[in-house]
Amino acid sequence: MSKLSLVSLIVPDYDSAIGFYTEKLGFEVREDLPFGDERWVTLAMPGSREISISLTKAKTDDDRALVGRQGGSFPLFGITTLDCAGDYRRMKAASVKFDGEPESGPWGVGVTLRDPYGNSIFLSQEPA
Repeated sequence: MSKLSLVSLIVPDYDSAIGFYTEKLGFEVREDLPFGDERWVTLAMPGSREISISLTKAKTDDDRALVGRQGGSFPLFGITTLDCAGDYRRMKAASVKFDGEPESGPWGVGVTLRDPYGNSIFLSQEPA
């Protein structure tokens, strides 16, 4: 094994998830293809070739119960940025919900945001 390449995110609707992750967070759609009765949708950060998010539409009651809770009380994943404060201001102006303001810590500067379903995502800038 050489790398982690794909993680799944259970969502209630493909198009609303694509809209949030592309328009508000800056991801790009890598694939959006018919896949049987569903779609194969992957998103990634622009220029990233390491890891993608596969959007998976909730189908069962168990799936629907996990929407927005996949990471439990922890961030589901982290996004690294070169300008945490600037991205925070841009996303806040675009109505992204945050759990506070950027703070300094051993990881650099970071802040937790929420996707429309309640998943926690950590936005961080590495220390200078």
